[in-house]
Amino acid sequence: MQALVFLVNAVVGFFSTLLLLRFMMQWCRVSFAGQLGDFVIRLTDWAVRPMRRIVPGVGGLDWASLVAALWLQVLQAALILSLSAAILNAEGFGLFLMLLMLTIRGLLRLFIYIVMGVVILEAVLSWVNPHAPLAGPVRQLARPFLAPIRRFVPPIAGVDLSPLVLILLLQVLLMFI
Repeated sequence: MQALVFLVNAVVGFFSTLLLLRFMMQWCRVSFAGQLGDFVIRLTDWAVRPMRRIVPGVGGLDWASLVAALWLQVLQAALILSLSAAILNAEGFGLFLMLLMLTIRGLLRLFIYIVMGVVILEAVLSWVNPHAPLAGPVRQLARPFLAPIRRFVPPIAGVDLSPLVLILLLQVLLMFI
């Protein structure tokens, strides 16, 4: 049973992360022409293309990728609830609320982990190889999250501490989620 839950979490988490990353890349206006964009597009088109028939893009964003990630999280939460003993204690509206809470919690956690990963990757690439092909898209993804912190935390001796502050804040947020 634990092995099945682990595999479901791993597979659904991987594709949900890619779908959220696709949405974030459009939101941050990151080009899909590079290696990262091509990777994300190739692995998520199976879910996004059919979803576009139902969910149109609005405001320059492909909402179908976000809805696809949401549906994957709903399926994951439903499977986990069906395999757990919690389903025996809840029925009807209570079961629906548990499913909704697990779905939203899962999406929020994935979003936070993506932001943390992007920020860490941006910091490492800025030190190691700021001109790497991946550095540009990663910098664009991290900019909206780091910019507000950079207004309050200036660089000290040329070292940008905003990634550290953001990661600490995101860790605290994860504790509440």
